[in-house]
This record gives sequence, structure tokens and C-alpha cells, in this order.
Amino acid sequence: MEQQNLTVLKEFILMGITNHPELQTPFFGVFLVIYAVSVVGNLGLIILTKIDSRLQTPMYFFLTHLAFTDLGYSTAVGPKMLVTLVVDQHTISYNWCATQLTFFSMFITSEIFLLSAMAFDRYVAICNPLLYTVIMSQRLCHLLVAISYLYSVFLSLLITIKIFVLSFWGYNVIRHFYCDSLPLISLLCSDTHEIKLIILIFAALNLILSLLIVLGSYVLILLAILRMHSAEGRQKAFSTCGSHLTVVVVFYGTLFFMYVQPKSKNSLDTDKMTSLFYTLVIPMLNPMIYSLRNKEVKNALTRTWTLCANILLKIHCKLC
Repeated sequence: MEQQNLTVLKEFILMGITNHPELQTPFFGVFLVIYAVSVVGNLGLIILTKIDSRLQTPMYFFLTHLAFTDLGYSTAVGPKMLVTLVVDQHTISYNWCATQLTFFSMFITSEIFLLSAMAFDRYVAICNPLLYTVIMSQRLCHLLVAISYLYSVFLSLLITIKIFVLSFWGYNVIRHFYCDSLPLISLLCSDTHEIKLIILIFAALNLILSLLIVLGSYVLILLAILRMHSAEGRQKAFSTCGSHLTVVVVFYGTLFFMYVQPKSKNSLDTDKMTSLFYTLVIPMLNPMIYSLRNKEVKNALTRTWTLCANILLKIHCKLC
């Protein structure tokens, strides 16, 4: 038993996305494109909000950090998953597994509360437009983001440490394509009651608290919109929060589907597909939603593209 545990402490084996070798190459191509688009989209959004002076507002400050968290948790999972699809080597070291779990948990928890902060920001913008710059001060924005990051770091470290200080069985196959808390807990030979209780309490707390903030904000926004007499004002209010509402529905809808679905013999495959959606597809969709549905972002893209084109033209002229 001691020899088995020594082996387990060195590495785990990830089952991956599929057990069918003929599907690995197509999956690699599809998810490589998705991950590449996600990286380019989120990095582009971060850079755009930093260099364009017209996007220096609280809304885009939060959007920058949302793009950062999207990039963070997709990168914590994506590269390793792509490697396992092209290389017949599904092992992951003990330390890297703990690292992957820590960073993934940290970024996904941060995203939940950043979406809540953005909902509050939209509430203030629509319901208290005259006091918007006063309420959503730079200090408050930084405080909300700092709380989100500090809490997520605390929670991710707590869960990771609680899992990895316990003993594992000799069986070290993780029934997933990345190191997640629940598949790892199933491999523990120690008493798992405490860590399961911690995860349950904090998962419920995170979900309920964030949903209360989001739903409360949008109920007040809806009431404010219904009181508006101008059709143009209503349309402007809807367009102001449309992108964020779309992102919230997609994100929370995916989480609810994953945790509420009935268990069956195919639930493992369904869990994998759902996890793929929120770890890779959602980070790709978010910058698209904010770019395609937002006139300010599209105008900023146009200005930046024109500026870059002019700079390149000047360089070309000088060289000629």
C-alpha cells in the first residue's frame, strides 16, 4: 500500500475527452481553433480597453478583468487537454495537478463575482445615471475586483490544500480531462466528509450570493426601464445591459445544466461536454458578445485599426 501511494504521489492519469482514437485528431483541430480564438479575443479586448481612452470607464474596467479571468481558466485547462489529444501520454504530475486545480478554481470563482459586480455597475448606470461616476468611483471598482480575487485565491487554496494533504488510493485515474475537485475526491482513501462539506457550502454560497446580486440588479433595472416614457430611452437602456445579460445567461445556464441534470450511465460524457463548453467555449464567446453587441467596442476597434493602418503606411512610405 505504501508503494502504491508513493507512485500516486508522483502522477495521475487523465482519461481525456474521448476513448476513441479516431476522434482525437478532429477534436484537437476543433479545440485548438476555439482556444486560439479565445486567446486572441480576450487578449485583444484587454489591450483595446487599455489603449483606447474612450473605454476608460467602470464598465470596461470590469470587462478587462472578465477577459483576464476567461483567459486564465481556459489556459489552466486548454493547453494540457490539447497535448493529451495529440500525444499518447495522459499523465499529469502530482504538483501540476494541484497547480491546475488551484488556478482553475481561482479564475472560475473570480468570474462569478466579476459578473455580479458588472450587474451592479449596470444597475447604477441605468437607475442612477446622474450619480454613476460618483458611486462607481475608481476606488470602489478596484475594491470590488480586489475582493473578488482575494476571496477566490483563499477558496481555491483552501480546497486544493484540503484535498492534497489527504491520502490517495493506488488507483490514480482521474475520470476527467483536467484536475477537478470532485474527480480527485473520488480517489481519496481518507475521510472525505469534511472536504465535501466545504465544497458544498462554498459552492452554494457563491451561487446564491452572486445570483441574488445579479437578479436583484436586473429586477431593479427592469422596473426602471418600465417607468421610462421614451421608447428611445428604453432601447438605450436595454442595449446598455444586453451584452452582460447574454453572458450571464450563458454562464449560469451552463452551470445549472451541469449540476441539475439527472445522473445516468451517460452522465460522465455529458459532464465532460458541459465542462468543455464552460472551460473553452464560453471564454471564446464572451469577447465576441461584447464586441458584436457593443457599438463602443466596435468603434474602438475601428479607431485602433485605422491608427495601426496609418502607422504602417507611414513606416512603409519612409522605407520607400
